[in-house]
Formats: sequence, structure tokens, C-alpha cells
Amino acid sequence: MVRSATSKAVTQRSLSDEISKDNKPTSDVVEHLQRQLANAFVLYANYKHYHWQTFGPLFRDLHLLFDEFATAVLATIDDFAERLRMIGQDPIFRPDEVQNIASVKVSSDAGDMREMVAEADANLLVVIKDMREAARVADDHDDPGTVDLFSRHVQIHEKHEWWLRDILEKGDGLTA
Repeated sequence: MVRSATSKAVTQRSLSDEISKDNKPTSDVVEHLQRQLANAFVLYANYKHYHWQTFGPLFRDLHLLFDEFATAVLATIDDFAERLRMIGQDPIFRPDEVQNIASVKVSSDAGDMREMVAEADANLLVVIKDMREAARVADDHDDPGTVDLFSRHVQIHEKHEWWLRDILEKGDGLTA
């Protein structure tokens, strides 16, 4: 019995090693996951900043919208961090790491609502492009779990970008 249990444990470990053999800290999939984790942290902080700084005729709508976006992106942080742990890596968390790895930048002191909305929209376009590339990379590395994660989460950002783009195109109540 002991030999059989030991043999089974060795086989399971071999399978585990085979599945995660490419998941080194510098692998493409891990780097994309870390980048999207960092982006989620930055987007969350930016959305809260916009939420707090909202003013003007669209105050209530934009105040609530940015808070809704912050809540949605906050939920993605745990998903990215847990995926990194599942594949054997430690998720980044320190602010200096986040800032260095993110492909989006912490919000500037945008002067008016149009600038805030445009900045948020521009950041989303970067994240969407990055996530689509990340899904392709994960697929190339035969990692369907990570492909699924990127596929689900890019849709959140695509929806948010659509809403912001619509606000910018209509311009109703945005100061220029």
C-alpha cells in the first residue's frame, strides 16, 4: 500500500511538473498575468481617483460609473493573483512593482471631466490590446485556463471602454 501511494504521488507530481514546466517567473504567460494584475491595481486606483474628483453636470452619473468600474476591476485582481499562484508563481503586490510592470500609468491630475474620461478610455484601449495579446500567448503555450481568464476579463474592459467612448463622442455635459 505504501509503495502504491508513493508511486501515485510521484506520478501526480510528474504530471504537475509537466503542466507547469513553462511557468517560470520570466515566461511569457507569467509576465502577461503579472502585467494585467498590475494594470488592474492601477485601473482600480485611477477609477477611485476619478470617482472622487468628479464634478459638473454629469456628476452623479460619472461618480457612480467610475465607482462601478472600480468595483468591477477590483474583482479581477484576485482572479489574476490566484491564477499566478495556481501556476506556481507569486503575484506582485508592492506599489513599486505595480508601477514598473503596469502598461497603464497612474492618473494624472486631469483638469476637467473630459480629460478624466479620455484618460480612462486611453488606458482601457491599452489594457484591451494587452489582454488580447496575452490570450494569444497563453493559447500558444497550451494554457486554456489562462486563455479563459483573459477572455472573460477583456470583456469587462471592452464594455467599459464602449461606455466611455460613447460619453466622449456625445460630449453631453462634459466640459472641454
